[in-house]
Amino acid sequence: MSGVLNFPQLTSDDSYVKNLYRVLECKPLPDYFATFMMYMRQFFVVIILVASLASCSSFRRLTSSNTNVSAKRVTHKHQNKKVEFLNGIELMPGTVVISKHKTATNQYQSNTTDGTTYSSLSGNIEKLNWLQLKYGLILNTTVETVSNILLLQKLEEWWGTRYCLGGSTKNCIDCSAFSQLLMHDVYNISLPRTAQEQYNSCDKIDESNLKEGDLVFFHTGGRRGHSISHVGVYITNNKFANASTSGGVTISDLEDPYWKSRYRGAGRIAQK
Repeated sequence: MSGVLNFPQLTSDDSYVKNLYRVLECKPLPDYFATFMMYMRQFFVVIILVASLASCSSFRRLTSSNTNVSAKRVTHKHQNKKVEFLNGIELMPGTVVISKHKTATNQYQSNTTDGTTYSSLSGNIEKLNWLQLKYGLILNTTVETVSNILLLQKLEEWWGTRYCLGGSTKNCIDCSAFSQLLMHDVYNISLPRTAQEQYNSCDKIDESNLKEGDLVFFHTGGRRGHSISHVGVYITNNKFANASTSGGVTISDLEDPYWKSRYRGAGRIAQK
């Protein structure tokens, strides 16, 4: 060995020789790896895009599901919510609250002793006046029997007007002034001014014969236990319109313990 490397004799066409020369001369190999990495990056970008779209779709389905659940909960909440209507008038089955006095549950059937026959309006309820629907509920009777629209209009006009002794205006009114006004405007009947005078001027009738437009009388205070100090206009089903000291112009029930214990009689004045 003389210390000189002896290489095999190879032709320049041999690929092995060409690659060996490149290594010995420190020339870079073709950039196959860079090309491979470029394709891999593109592949991962596609994978990420597909995953993003899939996650968005799932999110939309989840959001839609949550929205539907929330809507159902809200709907259910509203279904269970107590509905109040008719300008704050409290209405419960069998009960009418129309004054500050304790109201008893109405256990009495509609009193239609005047012999009037009412035809059924089944299927034509949309033709009824809205006041008939409202006061039918307040009076706890069928809407067909509440047919005096002028009476209902007057009640609606004066409803809630506060009570004051000697008053006769929309600012305040007392019981006898209200009955006087109602009888004049609805039935064209003139009454004296005070409750006692109205009682003295009418024909006395039994409570079982009461009909719309009759007067009901009470003793609500004072030393003379038989004197008349309060009056109302009977409507139907034991209900009467009056201007009470506690609730103003309202509708009360003859079977309410407060009024029942103070009831002194009923009367009728013939229409002109």
